[in-house]
Amino acid sequence: MTTQIVHLNGSPATAGQLAPFAFAGYAHFTAMQVRSRSVRGLDRHLARLHGASDEMFDHHLPDETIREYLRAAIDAGPPDSSVTAFVASRPGEFMPAETPADLDVLVRVSAPADPPSGPLRLDVVTHERVLPHVKHVGEIAKTLFLREANSRGFDDAAFADRSGRLSEATIWNLAFWDGQSVIWPQAEVLTGITMQILGRQLTARGVPQLTREIRPEDLTARMSAVVMNSWTPAILVASVGERLLAVDPGFAALLHQAYQDEPALRV
Repeated sequence: MTTQIVHLNGSPATAGQLAPFAFAGYAHFTAMQVRSRSVRGLDRHLARLHGASDEMFDHHLPDETIREYLRAAIDAGPPDSSVTAFVASRPGEFMPAETPADLDVLVRVSAPADPPSGPLRLDVVTHERVLPHVKHVGEIAKTLFLREANSRGFDDAAFADRSGRLSEATIWNLAFWDGQSVIWPQAEVLTGITMQILGRQLTARGVPQLTREIRPEDLTARMSAVVMNSWTPAILVASVGERLLAVDPGFAALLHQAYQDEPALRV
């Protein structure tokens, strides 16, 4: 698919309708991979939009309204696609809030994601996102740090907070494996939908999971790591900064299998 489908509030968007969004910087979103017009973790996507709208706009649209808008855009596209749903308010940024603000939902349908194969080498940069628990727009640091990492010979960048704890990567969550347990970094992070799916499916499989502080100096060559997002449940990581890691295909396979356990639902 070479063109994109864009809907505004459930209908095809015109250029005039899209113009105000071209410069909008106060919005939040969720991104998903659609296969056979079905989505894994739909409940988590709806909960994300619900919670972010409450935090940013003091109210939210009903889940059924969101599903209606998603369904209209997905049904207008091919069976397999990448879908992003943005929620913005009128008036937009730099304007006093209205009570209640009118909310707009912009849904973009594009080609399915083609994630990198890995293993990846991650640079480590000190960075803490604003409202890290909300998936919001306007984060130039993600692309900036990716490009700077590329210029230093790395594939991407991992973030460390001011105390040195690893948190997440540019557009990815991080997970580690010590041979027995999946380890999630304890830090201020965006808990991704894929991360949430894996958490509940690993629990169902009886796989031990821990959440603890991890700093680059805690990593050893016997540990493994992956990055994950809506594109994929696991891409292996070869190194974090100067720390070399075990590239364990079994760890990645476990996460891919757990992800497949999650039922894909029609929107």
